[in-house]
Amino acid sequence: MRYDLYVVTDRALANGLAHAEIARRAVMGGANVIQLRDKHLSPRELYLTALEVRLVTRENNAAFIVNDELDVALAAKADGVHLGQDDLPIEAARRIVPDDFIIGISVSSAVQALKAQEGGADYVALSPVFDTASKNDAGAGRGLEALKEIRKAVTIPVIAIGGVDKKNVPSIIEAGADGVAVISAVVGQKDIEVAARELKAIITKAKGRR
Repeated sequence: MRYDLYVVTDRALANGLAHAEIARRAVMGGANVIQLRDKHLSPRELYLTALEVRLVTRENNAAFIVNDELDVALAAKADGVHLGQDDLPIEAARRIVPDDFIIGISVSSAVQALKAQEGGADYVALSPVFDTASKNDAGAGRGLEALKEIRKAVTIPVIAIGGVDKKNVPSIIEAGADGVAVISAVVGQKDIEVAARELKAIITKAKGRR
């Protein structure tokens, strides 16, 4: 499982594009993972949307993750779920999902990352690595030193989200991240596919220098 380019959907930033269309354009540009995130949809609407995104990712050999809503992720046969610190504890989630189901956890420190790994997380996401306007509740950026500490603390993949753009991706990869998760850097761009392709090339080049 590769987490190089992990794209989180956002209809508002994409000027109203459907989540499935955002996903299609992102995977055409090389996104490895698509996370469906929408805080405004009802559970039913989110499930129906998840089915559409599931088709797109399956056809393009990309992983599909649902943000927060484990029941929707399971019902839509997503590859996994991404949980925050205030969501269902990973130990509880792990008891009710298939063995190959991916669970990612947002963390802000090495201590949280290690706890997530011990609980059965498949990856952790430092959130936010830098200040970001894409998530109102994200808090202050933790910085590259926090990313390095997390990388030393765990053996599972580490990704960085928050304030990620083409300019700082090389430093994020150099600090030890296995990939970057982005919203505005891809979804908020005029051409989502081109933005994804350009970012993926930068990630690949940065990994080649490590």
